[in-house]
This record gives sequence, structure tokens and C-alpha cells, in this order.
Amino acid sequence: MIKAILFDYGATLDTFGQHWGMVIWHGYEHLDIPVIEAQYREAYVYGERTLGSKEIICKTDTFLTTLNVKIDLQFDFLRDSGAWLPEPEERKAKHDALVEYLYSGLQRNMSHTRQVLSQLREKAIPMALVSNFYGNVETVLAEMQIRDFFCDVIESAQVGIRKPDPRLYALGVEALRKKAFPEQIDEQDILVVGDSISKDIIPANSLGCKTAWFKGEGWKKKTVDETIPDFIITDLQDIAKLSI
Repeated sequence: MIKAILFDYGATLDTFGQHWGMVIWHGYEHLDIPVIEAQYREAYVYGERTLGSKEIICKTDTFLTTLNVKIDLQFDFLRDSGAWLPEPEERKAKHDALVEYLYSGLQRNMSHTRQVLSQLREKAIPMALVSNFYGNVETVLAEMQIRDFFCDVIESAQVGIRKPDPRLYALGVEALRKKAFPEQIDEQDILVVGDSISKDIIPANSLGCKTAWFKGEGWKKKTVDETIPDFIITDLQDIAKLSI
């Protein structure tokens, strides 16, 4: 019997199992930005490593601001590597069109997410969130109008622990115990929902939690062991069909 849920955020509640790197790449394809996928992948990795090593994103930055920074970093890399040398006007036009395309798609997704979270709240299921993020996840959750669904939010940048370290999920379990249950709740009664086998499912399994893997388009094209999670979902709505 599932008594509480710990959600991952990125690629789980916002893109439904699709890695953000692939979401953005499909935006490049949609807008005919003239780079090949290998060049884009290098740019994406550069951008993420830069965001991870430098304090560029502020705690109060929205995801729209974050997305603008991500695309700027990618475009800078493509320019500096010689992969794409647009004129300033073309670069700005592509940048703005790409951000608008990605953000509008995100808003459509979040409408569905809010519906499912509302259904779970109506069933009196306590929920918390555990995320590797840039330090501004609280702002992003408020921007997406879902912060109030969670009794607590555990973010890697705020606690100094990153997934796949299971201690991050252990903090989520402890938060549920302190804020949602006056009595003890066993790990086996908590469902962890995430898009990554290595970063979400395996560490949650190690704690004894039930796990639901959101199967979607990953960053790496490789076969995974689908027997590792307790459940496999392809839509958030699938969670409501579990034994809750």
C-alpha cells in the first residue's frame, strides 16, 4: 500500500520522461538550426557543466530565465567551436524562437501535471519533491504553480548532496516523516517516481522504497534493465492507477 510519494522534478514532472537535452535538441530540429546532433550534444554538455561549476543562476531566477541562459551558453559554444556562426540578428531570432517553443511546450505539460497532482491531493496522499537542480527549484515550482502540492522540497544545490547519492532521497523520506506523518512510515510505503534508473530508481531501491520509472527518451541511447523498478509508467496518470 503506497502511503506517500517522492517525486523527482526535471524530466519527470515537466517533460514526462524525456531528458531535457533531447527536448532542446528537438527544438533545434524544429527550427532548422544548422548543426548536427553531435555538435549540439557538445554544446549541451558545456552549458550544463558551466551552470554546475559557476554561480550563474540565482535562487530567485525563474525557469524562463534559466532556459534563456541555457540556450545562450549553447549558442556561445557553437559559435566559439565554429559549428555555427550566425549573424547577431539571426542568432537572436533563433534564440527567441527556440525559448518560446520550449517554454510553451513546457506550459502544456505542466497543465497535465497539475491535474494529476490535484487528483493525488484529493486522495490525501502526502507528496514531497527531491531534485538535482541549480538552486532555484523553489522559484521554478512556484512559477509552474505546483509548489503547494509538496510538504517539502529537497534540492541538491541547497543541501550539498546530488543524486545518485541515496542520502538525497533519505532526506526526502525524513521530510515526509516529519511533516506528513505523526507516526512512523516505512520506506516500503513510499513511492519514488523518477525518469532515471541510475539517479532515481536505484538509490531509492537501496533505501527500501517502492519505485516507478517514468520511461521516456533518455540522453543516452542504451538498453536499461526494466526489472529494476517496481513499476513502469509512461504517463503521470498511471500513478493514480497504482495501489494508493
